[in-house]
Amino acid sequence: MDVADNGTGDPGATGPHGLSGAPLETVLAGFSAAALLIDEDGLIVAANDAACAMFRTGVEELVGEDAHDHLHRDDHGQAVPRTRCRLRKALLTGNTQHGDVEWFARKDGSLVRSSWLVTPRAAGSGPAGTIVLFYAAHSDEPAGAPEPLTELDRLALLAETTTQLTSTLDVDEALHRLAALTVPRLADWAVIDLVTDRGEVRRALVVERKDDLLAERDDLQGPMPPVPEESPMPLSRALRGAASSLATPATYQGPPDSGIAVEQSRLFTATGMHSAAIAPIRGLRDVLGALTLGRSRRPDAFTAADLPLLEDITRRAGLALDNARLYERQRKVAETMQRHLLPQLPTVPGVEMWARYVPAPDASAVGGDWYDAFALADGDHALAIGDVVGHDLDAAAGMAQVRNMLRAFAWSRAGAAPSAIVSQLDEAVRHIAEASMATMTLARLAVGEEDGLWRLQWTNAGHPPPLLVHHDGQARYLTDAHGLLLGTGITKARPDAVAVLPPRSTLVLYTDGLVESPHRSIDHGLDRLRRYAASLARRPLESFCDALLAQVRPDDNEDDVALLVVRTPAARA
Repeated sequence: MDVADNGTGDPGATGPHGLSGAPLETVLAGFSAAALLIDEDGLIVAANDAACAMFRTGVEELVGEDAHDHLHRDDHGQAVPRTRCRLRKALLTGNTQHGDVEWFARKDGSLVRSSWLVTPRAAGSGPAGTIVLFYAAHSDEPAGAPEPLTELDRLALLAETTTQLTSTLDVDEALHRLAALTVPRLADWAVIDLVTDRGEVRRALVVERKDDLLAERDDLQGPMPPVPEESPMPLSRALRGAASSLATPATYQGPPDSGIAVEQSRLFTATGMHSAAIAPIRGLRDVLGALTLGRSRRPDAFTAADLPLLEDITRRAGLALDNARLYERQRKVAETMQRHLLPQLPTVPGVEMWARYVPAPDASAVGGDWYDAFALADGDHALAIGDVVGHDLDAAAGMAQVRNMLRAFAWSRAGAAPSAIVSQLDEAVRHIAEASMATMTLARLAVGEEDGLWRLQWTNAGHPPPLLVHHDGQARYLTDAHGLLLGTGITKARPDAVAVLPPRSTLVLYTDGLVESPHRSIDHGLDRLRRYAASLARRPLESFCDALLAQVRPDDNEDDVALLVVRTPAARA
């Protein structure tokens, strides 16, 4: 994200006045908690002393940094994807919101757990923006056995489990949340074994509490032996769906009855667990795995009284994992369908051509955005970009119908103008296709026999305009030939336009997911695309595509994106 200017011409100005020029003490000094003032671009404007102490850094090292990129981490110390950052979403909405305990990075590389409160600040008495208050979560426990959970504590834990696990459709994220819910609150270790769709067992996650952090033990994770059908051992029973049970190192000291027993003996030795509770994770139809909670530092052992709470937790985990697995299966089906629906690009002598499709981050992995490029009967080539309303398999099916009819019409009408082909397609969409409405740009790419210059003839049916980027960095939108989108039922002549594509120029065809944001105007997105594309004018075309997606696509856009980019050759010698 670009660093916003502070009005002084120095976007990195630091010190007690922050970027806004307002004294820090008048903005944040009234808070005893760690507090940051963040502007509309997500940049830190000011920080109080408590925030500097919490993050073990100075004001000058915080101000001007992107709050999310600089501070937010997962429980492994890795950067949190922007699309999964609840704090960033709260900043974008501008509403007062509270967040549960999350991890944040300190300057020295350590992590600190903290809950947070976001509240907007009016501009009447100082700089506008959003104030974020951090409430450090203290998880230090007494050396002896902790106090047992009260009934209210149990209910609160179950409610939090439901909220945390049902708010994600990512299996890996759900597993880490499950571990964070139980360690260190109930145990020192959390071990999650999963049964795959083929009935194989995988030790998906092993987490221990270490120096007030959750540390993942990669050396203890990985494939497991098959589940024995008759073994009475606790984990084997749990993976078959039997009731929860208790285990100690002595449970696995005798001759092992299966490969799983060998792995469990190894687990107890490596972790130092003196007591464990093991419960099955059941889905609606199948056993999905098992959760093992172990105690090594805590002196108190698990008892039978702890098992009902563990079963309540795994019951909720089972429903959440069932949903997440179903979602992942649907994504795989959608991705396979998308790979078959989107075409291979043709080879055009002298012309470079690249395309990208990026699915919506929080919706189905397939949608109505599409691109196409193909040879025409007269030797020219057609370029197309479009968007069918919707973000599901129905939209993908409608997109496939529109694309296939377009190919048929374009091939059968050799030499016809793009507007004539799109008009015929519009008529077909209303009477044949399942797509209700769609936008598209269709263009004919041809080279002049005498001058060797490439020309583009196009028509636009309600789609964002193509962008032409010259090799010297000049960029302009091709706004002519704009007509109604497909499927409206309105009969109106469609225009065509023609433009010369200069040597080594780049033509960018894209869908609205690249430029639209729910919190910005479309003009802002189009201007951002133009500026970034101009700056990348001399990049190799594949790198141009990747950089454009990374730099231009809004973080808060939940739409899919199709991108088709064409570069003309150098002038004839």
